[in-house]
Amino acid sequence: MALDIIGAGFGRTGTESMKRALEILGYGPCYHMYEVIPNKDRFEMWQGIYDGTVTPDWDAVFDGFRATVDWPAARYWRELAAHFPDTKILLTYRDAESWYASMEKTILTFLRDPEKTEGMAPRLRNTVFEGDVSDKDHVIAVYNRNVADVQSAFGPERLLTYQLGSGWEPLCRFLDVDIPEVPYPSGNESASFHQKDQELSKARKA
Repeated sequence: MALDIIGAGFGRTGTESMKRALEILGYGPCYHMYEVIPNKDRFEMWQGIYDGTVTPDWDAVFDGFRATVDWPAARYWRELAAHFPDTKILLTYRDAESWYASMEKTILTFLRDPEKTEGMAPRLRNTVFEGDVSDKDHVIAVYNRNVADVQSAFGPERLLTYQLGSGWEPLCRFLDVDIPEVPYPSGNESASFHQKDQELSKARKA
């Protein structure tokens, strides 16, 4: 099974809702950080990929999955798009200020924690954000640059820039599928983010 959809959007752009939406539409299972955190082998593999000590076999990494969104895979959208040339590219997006506000309550708390010297947090900090997660302007600039890079890399026949909150219509039109008779998913609010991370991390260590 090859990937059908590659998510190029940063975390906190509605990626968990998009994961669930794609699975409702039949593009599941969909890879997400939530598939990585509780799984020791995947967690260690992605650390090696980010460190450059593991050369990924993308077919094996995504074996059994039809789509991927969110980090850690989103950092590698260029490599994945080249390896899976027939895939659609999905850029989940929200206004940069809104995105940053959500990041501050969630992911940035991990990336800024000096005690987190292992795992995915320091790797996201050092690779995606170039080692600087304290400067708001820099963090937003990295986000905006990723959006611009993705949008300049693909034409409209392959890329959908999906605005958070847009519902089913643009996604289903892009994928040429019928709109489901269920509401577009919502979830992963900032208030529940940390609890879910703790539960998934405990599952990996059990």
